[in-house]
Amino acid sequence: MTPEQIASLGKLGGAAMLGLAAVGSGLGAGAAALAAIGSWKKCYAQNKLAPFMLVAFIGAPLSQTIYGFIVMLQIVAAANKGTPAEALVGIGIFGGLAMGVSAWQQGKAGAAASDALAETGQGMANYFMAIGIIETVALFTLAFILKAI
Repeated sequence: MTPEQIASLGKLGGAAMLGLAAVGSGLGAGAAALAAIGSWKKCYAQNKLAPFMLVAFIGAPLSQTIYGFIVMLQIVAAANKGTPAEALVGIGIFGGLAMGVSAWQQGKAGAAASDALAETGQGMANYFMAIGIIETVALFTLAFILKAI
């Protein structure tokens, strides 16, 4: 293989990183959005104020796409410097999976938080703490991968 082909293959790892992180963000935001819409509907049906804060639960999983983009840029730079392609593909796939699953589960937690907050009007800080702990998985993944590259 030529150096250009090796670099091109290494860039596949960057694509995997961003793609898998974004898939998780889409799944997570989708799950949270469905629950938020249902929660707002319940509020409207009961003539209760519908909490706008549910939008934050919907948007929480999107940060993993940003993290995936940051790592993708570093993977591409490493590929251009000649880092072995196999390592970059592995980093992209496994790192992207970790970030994607974090986003997906964060969205599921946001869905539960939407239902609970709309019904009780209480516990918002606790719900954000739970969502933040799930976010930490993606942040650790980001930090450890950047250190490894």
